[in-house]
Amino acid sequence: MENILVSSCLIGAPCRYDGTGCLTDKLQILMKHFNLVSACAECMGGLPTPRTPSERVGNKILAKDGKDVTLEFHRGADRVVEFAKSTKCKFAILKEKSPSCGTQKVYDGSFTGKVVPGQGVLAEKLRANGIECYSDEQIDEVLKIYKKL
Repeated sequence: MENILVSSCLIGAPCRYDGTGCLTDKLQILMKHFNLVSACAECMGGLPTPRTPSERVGNKILAKDGKDVTLEFHRGADRVVEFAKSTKCKFAILKEKSPSCGTQKVYDGSFTGKVVPGQGVLAEKLRANGIECYSDEQIDEVLKIYKKL
């Protein structure tokens, strides 16, 4: 079976900013066809769980309390990219809207829940390294693309 990278929170790991996971039933379908390899860029960058929510503001990642956590996000993304390459992941399924993992949209930096077109740091770096990224909202599409339905 081929390896695919998956955001750890999507398989239920309690690594989101609020200390929760967000297991999705659709990932169980993916498990029948792919070997899921999970990672959390924010944890691998040294951020604690739980942590202050962060959002993307231009090229920076800022926590709600104003702290600049850009370095931690980039460090974690770099580590996940190396992990994905070393485990020969074919593609990635990431948590949409996350400042790390958003593949098509992210929160706008106002901490009001507003979403704008964009991608997270990890999604950018994975794509720059030739690893295609899909969001947790695109699992049905992924199954069709890879002819697993």
